[in-house]
Amino acid sequence: MKPSALLLVSAALLTATLGGTGSAQTAPVQPAPVQTAPAQPTPAQPGTQTITTTTTPAPLPAPDLSDPAGLLVQATALAAKARAVGSRNVDDVVWKQAAAAAELAVQAAPASPAALKLRAQVYSDVGFWKQAEAGWDAYLKLVPSDTQAMKTAAAAQYNLGYAAYARGDLGQAPAPFARCLTLDPGNADCALWGGRVALENGQFAQAVTLYGQAAKLRPQDKVATYFLGVAQNAGKYGPAATTAFSRAYQNDDAGKKQDALDGYKAATAAAPNFIEAWREQGRLALELNDAASAKVAYDAAVGLPGVSASDRYNQSLADEGARYSLQAVKSFRDAYSRYTAGDKAGAEAGFQAASAASANYAKAWSWLGRARYEQKNFTGAAEAYAQAVRLNPADKAAAYYLKLSLAGK
Repeated sequence: MKPSALLLVSAALLTATLGGTGSAQTAPVQPAPVQTAPAQPTPAQPGTQTITTTTTPAPLPAPDLSDPAGLLVQATALAAKARAVGSRNVDDVVWKQAAAAAELAVQAAPASPAALKLRAQVYSDVGFWKQAEAGWDAYLKLVPSDTQAMKTAAAAQYNLGYAAYARGDLGQAPAPFARCLTLDPGNADCALWGGRVALENGQFAQAVTLYGQAAKLRPQDKVATYFLGVAQNAGKYGPAATTAFSRAYQNDDAGKKQDALDGYKAATAAAPNFIEAWREQGRLALELNDAASAKVAYDAAVGLPGVSASDRYNQSLADEGARYSLQAVKSFRDAYSRYTAGDKAGAEAGFQAASAASANYAKAWSWLGRARYEQKNFTGAAEAYAQAVRLNPADKAAAYYLKLSLAGK
């Protein structure tokens, strides 16, 4: 059958095959143009009779299925042509032709492994996951030992599961991820996302199993290891808190920082003992220069079991940031790192930036004086130490070095 003839039957065939599923991850179909109101008919004259005729559309020609081998060759060629174009959109003409030709090849030879595999692969190529699922099911019934086909079929299941998760359907999401792992036990993505779904569904033991599987498959994947720990402790936090945390983590990863921060806050509100959520809330608040939220988070974290030295460091950072501004404190700490590394000029610039960001930051003024004093800039050191002593009269070291700086010693 020539491609021109194929187009005559592809519309009806694809409507029956593809229509109504809504499972492809392709660009949305463009809406139909707005139809304007039809022109009003001319009123009939009194005493006349209006005759209406109806024309029945001619039926589409039945496809010629008499040459299964030829149809398979044609379908294979059309699929190769579509792949060469580079598009992966089922609405493109080349892919419509390939899908229609593959369907005809299967109709002509329903028990042909080659035709069934081609059809399934075409639907996988364009991300039409429900049709791909059905296509691979049919093929694998005939050829259950094709491991590569099983991996491709597993990928279709992964996409079906992720689509269900993305639309918030936690009831439908587990089954595709589970089937994915049956088809391809080495699919770390399905283990990882299956674990996330189980976690958000409150199935903590299952989440531990799946995150453990993901961590074994990807030992370097920090997310899998991190959420394995979360899942192991999830029983202490409850489904509401773990779901909020998981969604917040996803938003954080997607760059939706404020939504993520709000999600972490929801997690800690639901489970005040959720130290991982407090840490993430504090970390993200510092990133967003929200010193108040960071202080609340780290103040809570340091009061819980499992507190770390990093938690205490960040608590002091948030505390100072709430008083002087995070910009000032971050500049100060960067300058201190430069100072300890021997970069006196860089340290001086950093301490000066910190004191400029917060004029009441006594510690920044004191260290600015020290950096200048050690570079024998006694006039500049005296100016900085004078501000430090004014803001903190109890700083005896600053008072002592102020006298030395004024004396030029």
